[in-house]
Amino acid sequence: MAQDNDIIDAGAPSAPSQDARNIALLIWLGSILFGFIPSLILYLVKKDDPYLQDQAKECLNWNITALIGYVGGVILTFILIGVLVLLVVGIAHLVFCILGAMAASSGKPFRVPFALRLIK
Repeated sequence: MAQDNDIIDAGAPSAPSQDARNIALLIWLGSILFGFIPSLILYLVKKDDPYLQDQAKECLNWNITALIGYVGGVILTFILIGVLVLLVVGIAHLVFCILGAMAASSGKPFRVPFALRLIK
């Protein structure tokens, strides 16, 4: 007869493995230097791990949002406000990627507050 201690909740999400956390960390850190490429590659390759899939989607959504901000900043440089826009987007990109890397290293899901959710 099973006791209360032996009951396992099948609906509870399991914690991501150390490998998944390390790869998610590399996704966020790699996006600082290489943009959307690391998150796109891992989004297409790692379909079997739900944590990696979620973090790759989030990082990819943020990189697309930052790319839109960079393009807008380049266009606005013709009226001299674009330099400020490029600076703000660059700092936000760096900060959100570092926050994502910190959350990924501890195994927590991270959501960028200003990202457009284009990939669901």
